[in-house]
Amino acid sequence: MNIEFRIHDFEGPLDLLLHLIKESKMDIMNIEMESITNQYLAFLEQQEKMNLEVSSEYLVLAAELLEIKSKLLLPNQKVDEEEVEEDPREELVERLLEYQAYKDITKVLHEKEQIRKDIYTKTPENYLQYLEEDKEIHADVTLDDLIEAFVKYYQRKKQNKPLQTKVTESEISVSSRCYDIRRMLKKKKKVSFFELFPISTKEYIVVTFLAILEMAKKQELKITQKNSFDDIVCEVVNNE
Repeated sequence: MNIEFRIHDFEGPLDLLLHLIKESKMDIMNIEMESITNQYLAFLEQQEKMNLEVSSEYLVLAAELLEIKSKLLLPNQKVDEEEVEEDPREELVERLLEYQAYKDITKVLHEKEQIRKDIYTKTPENYLQYLEEDKEIHADVTLDDLIEAFVKYYQRKKQNKPLQTKVTESEISVSSRCYDIRRMLKKKKKVSFFELFPISTKEYIVVTFLAILEMAKKQELKITQKNSFDDIVCEVVNNE
C-alpha cells in the first residue's frame, strides 16, 4: 500500500529519513543505502510532481545519501591489516541517533507539559494580613501553635482512611460554622480543639479552622493550652 505524505508532515530531512527507515523496518545501525536513497529520492520527486516546493535542506541530504551510496558501490580498497576501513554511513547514523534522542526528549517534555496544565497552584500568602491591627487572637497559644495542631490533626485523619464523609446541598461557609461552634459552646462551655472537627472532609476541616480563627479574632472564643503538647481547649468568652 502506497502512503502519500506532504513535505510539511516532517520537521526536516532527518525526520523524513528516520521515518523511511522505520517504515522499511531497517536496522538504523545497518542502513541499506541503495534502498533508502531510492525511497528518499522518490519521495522528493513525488513532491515536485505535486508542485510542492522542496526545501534546500532536503536536497542537501539527498546529495549526501547519493555520495554515501556511491562510496559503498565502489570496490573495497586494500588497507593495512592494522587499519580499519571506515563505514561511510557512520556519520549519518550518529546524526540520526542524536536526532532520535532529541525527538524522544521532546515527547517526554510535551507529556509533562500536558500534565502540568492540569495542575493549579496558589501562591502562598501571609495569614497575618487577615488579622486586624487593633485586635489579636484571644488565646494563650500562638497562631503557629494552632496551625501546627491543625496540620497534625489533618495528617492523622488522612492516615485513618476511609474518612467519614457527609454530602451537603451547598458549600459550607465560615459564618455557618461560626454559628455551629457558638451553639456547641453554649451547651458545653468548653471543648477540645479537635472536637470542633466532627466531619473529616477537607472542605469542612478548612472552613472550621477559619471559623475558629475568625471567632478568636473577634474575641468570641478563648483558646488555651496549659502545657506544651497538652490538649488545646476552646471556650466561650463571657462578655457579660
